[in-house]
Amino acid sequence: MKPMMRPWTSETELPDPERIARARAFEAQMATRHSCRSFSAEPVPRAVIEAAIAAAGAAPSGANRQPWHFAVLSSPGTKTALRVAVEEEERHFYGGIGGSEWQGLLNDLGARADKPYLETAPWVIVAFGKTRASETDRFPNPHVTESVSIACGLLLTSLHLAGLATLVHTALPARFLNRLCRRPEHEKPIMLIIVGHPAEDATVPAAALERKPLDKIASWL
Repeated sequence: MKPMMRPWTSETELPDPERIARARAFEAQMATRHSCRSFSAEPVPRAVIEAAIAAAGAAPSGANRQPWHFAVLSSPGTKTALRVAVEEEERHFYGGIGGSEWQGLLNDLGARADKPYLETAPWVIVAFGKTRASETDRFPNPHVTESVSIACGLLLTSLHLAGLATLVHTALPARFLNRLCRRPEHEKPIMLIIVGHPAEDATVPAAALERKPLDKIASWL
């Protein structure tokens, strides 16, 4: 039995100069995206976060299983508990391999074990990957990490275009996030995305302004 098909509806009839102009305009917009480590407590409407997550849900995924769940944290108590748990893991990291092999790179970017922005920023989004559709599903979802990572890319892009500052934090395996966010064990935390307005004194490390040129990130065969 053939699957049901629908006509392609995306915009395709554009002259090449318009395509190039749109691509370059988007490139210019995204060139202003940087990670923020100093947030203000200024509120952000929930509707913005909802729209950004809905956009993320349009990402491609293995077998169209859409293996993502976004737990959105905003209550002060939950964010405080998150900060305590994350900082404990970070202290272990900085005291172990992070203190020897990664310390120089992280110092250049302003990364520290202390994460006050986890409490200050109005929203923290925890992206989970669903290894199975449910705990009783015997078929695993394919390409979970890749699918969720693509969705998070769309989420970050949407938030940036909405004029918000973001920061990605990966604290893996961080299984405490399942308990904190009340998610089942067949889901695994992939990343945290901190969202809000930058603090008035927010800065960008000089090292973060260095972007590799096109000829260093692409090849034409």
